[in-house]
Amino acid sequence: MPEWSTVQLRDRTIAVSDTRGQGTPIFLAHGFALDGTMFAHQAELGPQRRIISWDSPGHGNSPIGTTPFTFWDLADVQTQLMDEFGIDRAIVGGVSQGGFTALRTALTAPSRVAALLLIDTEAGALDPADAAAYSELFAALEEHGPTIELTTALASQIVGDHPLAEHWAKVWSERGVPLGAPVDCLTQRDDVTSRLSEINAPALIIAGEHDHSIPIERQEQMRQRLANATKVNIIAGAGHSPTATHPAQVNAVIEQFLAEAKPLG
Repeated sequence: MPEWSTVQLRDRTIAVSDTRGQGTPIFLAHGFALDGTMFAHQAELGPQRRIISWDSPGHGNSPIGTTPFTFWDLADVQTQLMDEFGIDRAIVGGVSQGGFTALRTALTAPSRVAALLLIDTEAGALDPADAAAYSELFAALEEHGPTIELTTALASQIVGDHPLAEHWAKVWSERGVPLGAPVDCLTQRDDVTSRLSEINAPALIIAGEHDHSIPIERQEQMRQRLANATKVNIIAGAGHSPTATHPAQVNAVIEQFLAEAKPLG
């Protein structure tokens, strides 16, 4: 099972888990409002795989800190973590906002990224229609707090139609939903679509069949711009967080990719 610890970086304290397996390390970053535990089942990839997951600022056991941040800043956190663990090159990936971070890591530190695991994510800025809906939701959370109605709606969006949605709704009712800097980071992100052709690392793309947060069409648009990407591998029955809700299917796709791909370096 993964071992959790806290790492002090230059200006952030980050909670990290490490399965301490063998092979090229695989760093995984979680989606908004979740935490690194959404990758608990990826430990089942076995001792031949080293899975390192981390909590983004304001999520899980990583404090929010005192300064705002962008996904470019989180890409820097990713490379700092690699330095902290003495890792020159790794497979880097994540779900949703974790994928936003992974793409920017590949753009800012291409020599450090052997391959990408992009799960229910995209390269674009926040869609205007989504922005309006999120603005209304976050305003309600600011005003009323994590009521069961609001956390249930958020869980449906982020997790999907799965028993884990009830679990996360309960978690947020108790510890709250990340607001402030994490929301600004999510909603004010820039569009990196035009830069995707700069990324040469092999990229695995996975999408939940019923992802209502990032439609498969937008993930396909990202795939088309990447120089060395797989097809969009659709996880039947899954929503926006398939690593947690459909881990066996996701793990099988990851294993096939790792067996067939030729990571850089």
